[in-house]
Amino acid sequence: MKIEDYLKQGLMPSSVQSYLYEINKYKKHNKKADRYNYQNLMQYIEILQKQYSAGNVKKTIASIKKYYDYLIETGKRKDNPARSIRLRNAKENPIQLQDLFTPKELQNLLKPRKERYPLLAKRNQILLSLLIHQALRVGEIEHIKLSDIDLEKATIQIKETGITNERSLSLKAEQILLLYQYINQDRNSLKTFRNNQNALLLGKLGTPITKDDIDYLISTYQKEFKKKLTATRIRQSVIANLLAKNNDLRTVQYFAGHKSPDTTEKYKETGLNALKTAVEKLHPIK
Repeated sequence: MKIEDYLKQGLMPSSVQSYLYEINKYKKHNKKADRYNYQNLMQYIEILQKQYSAGNVKKTIASIKKYYDYLIETGKRKDNPARSIRLRNAKENPIQLQDLFTPKELQNLLKPRKERYPLLAKRNQILLSLLIHQALRVGEIEHIKLSDIDLEKATIQIKETGITNERSLSLKAEQILLLYQYINQDRNSLKTFRNNQNALLLGKLGTPITKDDIDYLISTYQKEFKKKLTATRIRQSVIANLLAKNNDLRTVQYFAGHKSPDTTEKYKETGLNALKTAVEKLHPIK
C-alpha cells in the first residue's frame, strides 16, 4: 500500500496533499527516518522550532505521526516514536472569551428566516446547526458526505484533518428531521444541475458548498450582533460554553476534535482571569 492510499483512508483530499508534502520533506532531510527513535525526532523538532512558527511545527509533527502509523500498518515498524510528542511551549493567540457568544445568542441563529433562495432554506438551517450543535470547522463542513450521516443512529461522522481528530457526534432531534427533509426533497432538486460528488451540502447550482458560501451565509447575520460573527468564533463560543458548564475536559476535547487537551484547556478561564482580560482590553498598558 502506498502512503498516499493510506492517508486517503482517513483524511480529506486537501489534507492528504498537505500531509504528503510534510512527510516527503521530513524524509528528504532525514534519510534514516524510518529507523528514528524518540531522541532522534526531538533533535529534529528542536531544529524546526528555531526556524518555523509553533503552528507550522505542530503541523509537521502531525504529519510525522501519520508517517510512522503508516510504517506500522505496513509492517515496517512496531512502534510510533512520535506518538507521545506534545509541544508544551507552542503558545498560540489566547481565546478572547469576552468576545464570544452566549448559548442564547447562538440559539437565535437557528431561528428560521425567509431566504432569498427558498430551496436553500433547509440547507442553511442545517449548516448553522452543524456550527452550533457540533461546533464543526468550515473545512469539516465542506467535506461532509451523504455517507457520513446516519439518521437511524442519529450520528454524523467527521473525518480527520491536519488539526482535528476523526470523531462520531450525535445529532439533535431537530437536525434529524431537517436532514431527512433536505436529503429526500431539497437536495434531490439541487443535485440535478451538476455532479454533486456525494457531498451533503450543495449550492444553488448543485455543486458542493464552499468556504466562501459558508462565510457569506454567516455574514448575513452580522447585523444582528455587535460582536464580530464568524464560523471560527461560533465554534469557539460553543466549546467555551461547554466548559463553562463544567463538562469534562476530555469529553469536550473529543467533541471538538482537538488533538491535544492543551488546546481545549485554553478555552477555560477563571473569573479573575476574565476580569483581568476585560480590564486590559479597555485599559491596555503600553
